[in-house]
Amino acid sequence: MSIIFRQLQCNTSKTFTYFLGCPKTKETVIIDPVDNQVDRDAQMLKELGLVPKYAINTHCHADHVTGTDKLKAHFPNIRSVISFSSGAMADLHLEQKDSVSFGEFKLDSIATPGHTSGCTTFISQDLKAVFSGDTLMIRKCGRTDFQEGCPEQLYESVYNHIFSLDDDFVIWPGHDYSNVDFL
Repeated sequence: MSIIFRQLQCNTSKTFTYFLGCPKTKETVIIDPVDNQVDRDAQMLKELGLVPKYAINTHCHADHVTGTDKLKAHFPNIRSVISFSSGAMADLHLEQKDSVSFGEFKLDSIATPGHTSGCTTFISQDLKAVFSGDTLMIRKCGRTDFQEGCPEQLYESVYNHIFSLDDDFVIWPGHDYSNVDFL
């Protein structure tokens, strides 16, 4: 069975948001919702007939976590998800190798610290997909000069947990700053 998949981008923050939905049950996860795109996202979810189960955040930076609470205004039963090591508030805190299920699919959480100490990459074995948040971006990786950043940890995370996957996995990054001059 193929999954319902959408990749959306916020033109302001260049953040990618992902919808993954089960076509049978319509249960859906939203990865890294952005606050100023919540109305767009809610409209699209409703048009597609999807039922959001989880709003998953790959790490605790404002451009990733700010949309989760606003989604609850549209979908009161949605549960916020983030890693326990992020120190952020959420309905569900994940540890290394925990999973979240939606319909007939699941995502596994893998700790990938370095950009922040709470960064988590989500892997779908069924889809051969990796949702890296800011651990990997298009032609870049997450900055390590912010609070909790560590270049050595980021290197280890990328090489030991992402680049060690089979070559048929596709990486879905957190941002596309390739045409932005401010970085």
